[in-house]
Amino acid sequence: MSGSDTDALTRLDAAELARRVQAREVSSVEVTRAHLERIEAVERTGLNAFLHVAADQALAAAAAVDDEIAAGTVRSPLAGVPVAIKDNMTTRDMPTTCASRILDGWRPPYDATVVRRLRDAGLVPLGKTNLDEFAMGGSNENSAYGAVRNPWDRTRVPGGSSGGSAAATAVGEAPLALGSDTGGSIRQPGAFTGTVGMKPTYGTVSRYGLVAFSSSLDQIGPLGRTVLDAAMLHEVVGGHDPCDQTSIDAPLPPVVEAALAGARGDLAGVRVGVVTELSGEGYQPGVLAAFTDAVRVLTELGAEVVEVSCPSFTYAMPAYYLIAPSEASSNLARFDAMRYGLRVGDDGSRSTDEVMSATREAGFGPEVKRRIMIGTHALSAGSYDALYGKAQKVRTLIVRDFTAAFERCDVLVSPTVPTTAFPIGDRVDDPVSMYLADLCTIPANLAGIAGLSVPCGLAPEDGMPVGLQVMTPALADDRAYRVGAAYETARDAASGVPFASTVPDPAALETAS
Repeated sequence: MSGSDTDALTRLDAAELARRVQAREVSSVEVTRAHLERIEAVERTGLNAFLHVAADQALAAAAAVDDEIAAGTVRSPLAGVPVAIKDNMTTRDMPTTCASRILDGWRPPYDATVVRRLRDAGLVPLGKTNLDEFAMGGSNENSAYGAVRNPWDRTRVPGGSSGGSAAATAVGEAPLALGSDTGGSIRQPGAFTGTVGMKPTYGTVSRYGLVAFSSSLDQIGPLGRTVLDAAMLHEVVGGHDPCDQTSIDAPLPPVVEAALAGARGDLAGVRVGVVTELSGEGYQPGVLAAFTDAVRVLTELGAEVVEVSCPSFTYAMPAYYLIAPSEASSNLARFDAMRYGLRVGDDGSRSTDEVMSATREAGFGPEVKRRIMIGTHALSAGSYDALYGKAQKVRTLIVRDFTAAFERCDVLVSPTVPTTAFPIGDRVDDPVSMYLADLCTIPANLAGIAGLSVPCGLAPEDGMPVGLQVMTPALADDRAYRVGAAYETARDAASGVPFASTVPDPAALETAS
């Protein structure tokens, strides 16, 4: 294939790629090779979205899909389409490092359930994407293997912790990617990179094989360049899993059907609530302007828009930064140098405790250590009731606020993030400022409900993407896809071009400063 043909394939959305592969207009091998070439070209520019590229395995998987299609077998609507996987999900044929030195080179003996479902559906894993170490961070600067850069402006962060997956999807290295979302780690990088990111209802996508950060908050979800693409990937990986004790034994909401219905552009009868506490002072003017315009579009599509108040959201961030580190402190205790991963100082002269301490000191980065210390303190005997216990009570209040709001509305909307992507290094020495990037996304994780981020334009002051967040009650994920797809269709119709086509290409990256 010529270079122009390769570029054309990497600019197509996943739904169109799947149609062409399954109609045998192009082979999965050709599509996969095009994306591998794109990865090679873009990674040379320093984007740093991938930690591992599995070229040989990907081409072999694609060839197997082509053989099946030629024989008349199509495993799923996305069969033959490449996908990237965040490097905190176990993969039997690729390293799983969580972007941490403590797991450098570790190869798990099994696939995460979501990875197995990708393979079973005929998708083609391209490799593992970069992230904040153990998914702890909002900028992707905490990776032990270097920061990921935002394809819109390489001096800025792509968001975190799923920044590698978001950046790779935005720039055409992969048409689809999986991320994980603990306090906004799919939706926030989705907003920063102009991609669609979905945090499903907690328990509707298996966490088996996801290296745990905060078990009551973590949720795997899809990233794509369109709402339909995200819905199609969601449908592949979602559903009950007996290997995950938190998995909900209930049918997956009809997310693809909802995205297709929304694309027809009719929101008549849909009640949309604008959350008072998630806008206003402290928000970037361009973000508020883009959000206000998005709400106007929803109204024009027939939605009834009302303002709702969720007063407990004010306390969501401090509650989260007690609950999440507490669970992280417990979960990361398993990295003790005794079973797998890094081992430091084992020269025969040191005790088990000394080896464990030396290994954790060498293997964990500063942000991970900070959160372990916060969590250990919050769980200590003298602090448990005053800190962790009170945070859980706040969590209950947030759930009640959502319940009351959803009695009046079908969905709630807000900006995904208060600002656009900030410069690399700008908040490294100010953890509280960094944490504020999750202000709008954290409540959905604390309540276990669904949240979708859809690009809603560019902020005029810096030309960077802005995200519209759509939140729904638990097990009503389809509502988010319907509203998101309706907005996306209207947005693209107004501009005359798909938003995804406006992302800078590798040639622009090579000449950027």
